[in-house]
Amino acid sequence: MKRTLSTPAGAGAWRRVALQAALLGAVVLFVAVLARTAAHNMEVRGLVSGFEFLDRPAGFDITQRLVSYDPSDTHARVFLVGALNTLLVAGLGIAAATGLGLLAGTLRVSRNFLARSLASAYVEVARNTPLPIQILVWYALLLAAPPPRDAIGFGIGYLTNRGLNLPAPLWDAEGDTALLGVVAAALAGFVVARLLKAVRANTGRGPAPAWGWAVFAAGAAAALLVTGNPTSFSVPRPEGFGFQGGFTVGPPLVALWAALSFYTGGFIAEVVRGGLNAVQAGQGEAARSLGLNDGQTMRLVVLPQAMRVIVPPLASQYLNLTKNSSLAVIVGYPDLVATFAGTSLNQTGQAIETLGLVMLFYLTVSLSISLFMNWWNSRSAAWATPR
Repeated sequence: MKRTLSTPAGAGAWRRVALQAALLGAVVLFVAVLARTAAHNMEVRGLVSGFEFLDRPAGFDITQRLVSYDPSDTHARVFLVGALNTLLVAGLGIAAATGLGLLAGTLRVSRNFLARSLASAYVEVARNTPLPIQILVWYALLLAAPPPRDAIGFGIGYLTNRGLNLPAPLWDAEGDTALLGVVAAALAGFVVARLLKAVRANTGRGPAPAWGWAVFAAGAAAALLVTGNPTSFSVPRPEGFGFQGGFTVGPPLVALWAALSFYTGGFIAEVVRGGLNAVQAGQGEAARSLGLNDGQTMRLVVLPQAMRVIVPPLASQYLNLTKNSSLAVIVGYPDLVATFAGTSLNQTGQAIETLGLVMLFYLTVSLSISLFMNWWNSRSAAWATPR
């Protein structure tokens, strides 16, 4: 009689645990060897390691900043200013690229020949020209704009070779209270929307979750009215060789924002087109047979179903845009790479620490975007799944 050897049920599990532990130990050992070697080489060359340099005065100015900054501030403050500048251009770029890509992707499947052709031309130009070249082109176009005395007005501001001049809200001493009230209204609106959604899911009746937006709008308006903020708006007006009032968005930020939006919008357009084509043609035909026009069919029937196909690759485009913002040094925009990984690194000479902090920042931002997009993807898939 042939004998068969059997493996205990727990042996396979223990073997997998042992292999994973061995792999983890090898990684830790590899990192420890690298750290020890780097420390030894730095010691031999007389290089100082550590993060004490963050408390040293920076000694240089930063033209674009969202928080107060003075050359006597520390390198830690430089990191904060550069990080906020990076988040600013990345956030503006994501918003503009999403709108541009959604419009172009929708036109790509339009039955209008001219609209479809123009959208296709935009996508091909945006995707097949290098991003650094696009940044330089946009920057050159801005520098070729008229001077302030011949500024191009567009309703709420002016465009010149010095950038965009836009109205600025004026806040009084209770401005912080007003902003806190707006944040509290946003949280209240979110909670109300979640509660209304749960009620409708359990009972099939009740107010729509969109009432959460009404709560937010009412709360935000109340916070601003009670505190009297903003007290007014400072409107830019041409005066002499420049402008008085408002605030100016410099050419580097405008050029970088336009280039990132234009470039990434082309890729998002293809993502949107693929998602729309993934929806069965019968869905649109059924909607039109019910009396919906093309716009209603796209907005109410086709696009919601396409979102579960669009969102996963859309996350990759957002991540690419955020990382591509590091090309800001091409036009002199003071993002984190240009300020902290550039000037601060050159002054302190501590490349490992500065570049490590920059990598940690981008890693944190990228993981945050990924988590949000995964959450959005799960919601889109659950919403679009027939019940």
